[in-house]
Amino acid sequence: MAKIKVKQIASTIDRPKHQKRVIEALGLGRISKTKEHNDTPQIRGMIFKVKHLVEVTN
Repeated sequence: MAKIKVKQIASTIDRPKHQKRVIEALGLGRISKTKEHNDTPQIRGMIFKVKHLVEVTN
């Protein structure tokens, strides 16, 4: 299965609670932290919810 790297590029301060929870669920929490995930529709949906806070690479 294809892998994607997700990097947090912005802070979650003053963000809604659901966005903070999505960032936690992706395994992030600090700016510049990177995590690798399988490229599934569920992960893509989570990334879409916080696309302004993360950067995605293949």
